[in-house]
Amino acid sequence: MADKLSAVKGMNDILPAGVPRKEVLPRNTTWVWFDEVVRRVMARYGYQYIVTPVVEPTQLFVRGLGEVTDIVEKEMYSFTDSMNGDKLTLRPEATAGIVRAVVEHNALYNGPLRIWTTGPMFRHERPQKGRYRQFHQLDVEALGFPGPDVDVELILMGRAMWRELGLVSGDHYRLEINTLGEPEERRAHRDALIAHLEKHENQLDADARSRLHTNPLRILDTKNPAMQAVVESAPKLIDFLGDESRAHFDAVCKMLEAAGQTYRINPRLVRGMDYYNRTVFEWVTDHLGSQGTICGGGRYDGLIAQMGGKPAPAIGFGLGIERLLLLLEELGLHGPSQAPDAYCVIASDAAMADAVALAEALRAEGIDVLMHSGGGSMKNQLKKADASGARYALILGDDEIARRGVTVKALREGAGEQSQRSLADAFRWAPELKR
Repeated sequence: MADKLSAVKGMNDILPAGVPRKEVLPRNTTWVWFDEVVRRVMARYGYQYIVTPVVEPTQLFVRGLGEVTDIVEKEMYSFTDSMNGDKLTLRPEATAGIVRAVVEHNALYNGPLRIWTTGPMFRHERPQKGRYRQFHQLDVEALGFPGPDVDVELILMGRAMWRELGLVSGDHYRLEINTLGEPEERRAHRDALIAHLEKHENQLDADARSRLHTNPLRILDTKNPAMQAVVESAPKLIDFLGDESRAHFDAVCKMLEAAGQTYRINPRLVRGMDYYNRTVFEWVTDHLGSQGTICGGGRYDGLIAQMGGKPAPAIGFGLGIERLLLLLEELGLHGPSQAPDAYCVIASDAAMADAVALAEALRAEGIDVLMHSGGGSMKNQLKKADASGARYALILGDDEIARRGVTVKALREGAGEQSQRSLADAFRWAPELKR
């Protein structure tokens, strides 16, 4: 027997419900439910679906994310194409690839775009609960919109998803926001921040010291308890904002309040990529340990020009799907059942052809039908029908075939009740089977 092969560490299979799993991963029925919620919310807000490649030129992420970010320095899966020597990378996030596609295809020629995508991303991180080396992300982008109204639209879109998923504000999640201003404002703040940190360099850990002159803003996001006093006393970016940046942020706050959305201004909220400016936000929870962010994003008005396109404003957010679904599982929120409407019990080999035809006729009317396969007694098949969660068993045996009919047996409400239906007019009684 050949040696058993296993998945790469940190890259997981998402298995059907009922299949034993070694790791605690979200149920695939929860994935299906989440996907349905996302599609409804995206349509409600007028966002269109886009697909970009999983593999992109390495330089795309170096230029877009910043050379001194953790992602580029430590986490990317990069390789050289053996056919032509190109340097390629498995995408660690979605925004850079979307901006590349928008620039390459001149997609803003006819005006702004609202778009979204989902798919696998790859980062060589230490695997932990809800964070894997292959993970899936929902990414939403609004390109070409300069105003604070679209910042608020994206934030409230997140709230709409939480509500549809059954998450309750305050109990399950909260919103934190900040502004990073414009590049010249950040430069002035950066100089003041470096001067402050240099005065306390002996209190900085090794990671902070390595970032002191390359990316000092990321030091503000440290989780090291020994550095909290230094960080809390550091100059705050909001004090360096000009009138335009402050007015933009004030408008965001005002519209959130008008929409009844509570928030906390977190001056240490900086996000992980270099491309952000102005509004940044995160949805956080206390139900997933110290790594509490479930969704985050913000403005990146300079990235399109940085990628070679005509300058245009943009804002977006990313959501780690595994992490959010683990939160739902933690809270017991699994969504509606994915059980079929009916389970076809084939009590006679002679009934097989009629069973297949009946199942297809019902499916054509929008009924979810699971066909029994593999034979077995009627008693055994009815047990499997009940275990499937179906509301009805459709029984076809010699008696049913003789009268060109089917026995419909209730398995849930009115369990045990039976009625006889004709095979010839399944389209007439099919609606009775629908949930």
